[in-house]
Amino acid sequence: MAGSGVIDDYVTGLSRALDGPRGPKRDLVTEARDSLIDAAEALELDGLDRSEAERAAVEEFGTIAEIAPGYQRELSVAAGRRLAALLFLSVPLTAVMWTAIWRVFPVDTISYAAQPGWFVPVARAVDITQLGIGVIGAFALLALGRGRRRIRRPWLVTRALGMFVWAMLPVMLVLCWALMYGSGRSFGFSDYTPGLAASALSYGVWGLQVYCATRCIGVTASAGRIRP
Repeated sequence: MAGSGVIDDYVTGLSRALDGPRGPKRDLVTEARDSLIDAAEALELDGLDRSEAERAAVEEFGTIAEIAPGYQRELSVAAGRRLAALLFLSVPLTAVMWTAIWRVFPVDTISYAAQPGWFVPVARAVDITQLGIGVIGAFALLALGRGRRRIRRPWLVTRALGMFVWAMLPVMLVLCWALMYGSGRSFGFSDYTPGLAASALSYGVWGLQVYCATRCIGVTASAGRIRP
């Protein structure tokens, strides 16, 4: 039977002390609660009443100040894996989407002839940059997965990845704007429906990446604040 009182207060305090992805956080808190309830029920069988059993279980489990740092580091790694997976999957797929759109729905050849000489090098720079971001996401995903045991402070990988995404955002925005400017579409693809749809999807992916990157930085900051 689920406990009440001391265990509930402890679990509530632990949940408030932690910051991270909702699913992994819920799993960690639920695991802690289940462990406390099991311990309290075992102590009840030894003759303690429920309140005393819960207090003893909590004391044996450890204070929130002792337990929270380890849990917070786990949440930091979970946040980093999410961002790394997003970069690994979304960035190459976005690049493939744009390549397919240009081939399936080509722009008027006149506009191609009017493009400045720097247009192709910038377009290649965008492709290479996107490929690089995807590769970094793959390495981070590996580091926070199988390679985690070899990294002393894996949550720092999460923080670095979040800061990397923020650093690359203005770079990609400038390069993409340069491409639109060079193609005579400084104000977007209002007259090119496939480009308009792809742009909306690209901006949505960028927004999700920035959100996850911001969460990674915030979660790792929380890990630093509650370290014993």
